[in-house]
Amino acid sequence: MKKNINVIEIRGIRGLIIAGLIVCCLCAGFIVFPGLVAMTAWNFIVSFTTQIPPIGIFQGILLWGILVALYFIFRKDKFVICFKSPEGLNEEELKTVFADIKKQAQDDKILQTMLKARETELKLKDNENLNSEQMTDSKQSDAGSK
Repeated sequence: MKKNINVIEIRGIRGLIIAGLIVCCLCAGFIVFPGLVAMTAWNFIVSFTTQIPPIGIFQGILLWGILVALYFIFRKDKFVICFKSPEGLNEEELKTVFADIKKQAQDDKILQTMLKARETELKLKDNENLNSEQMTDSKQSDAGSK
């Protein structure tokens, strides 16, 4: 079964240093810089009032996190993260899909050629399964007669 997994190989201390730099740059670009912008915007708005205190960089990062969380909570499109790769179709589902395609595209010559190739492939696979079962049965009968 083919899985859609990308493997990143890190070799030696040089690879660890580069991976560390990449992580630091991503954190700076997506966490610290927007937190700095949020802090600056907050402190600029607060400068017009005397009752609200200014914030530091840590509070700016927290403010940025709150804004991002609110965006994902209240946006109309749902944000889905999937950690499980989708499973492939079994043979019965494939046969039904191909039957539906066959009904929809009777006039398409390229599609007809593809369908014939798939049917031939399934027939060959079934024949191989039958041949392997017959061979195992004959081996068992030969072993039983000895």
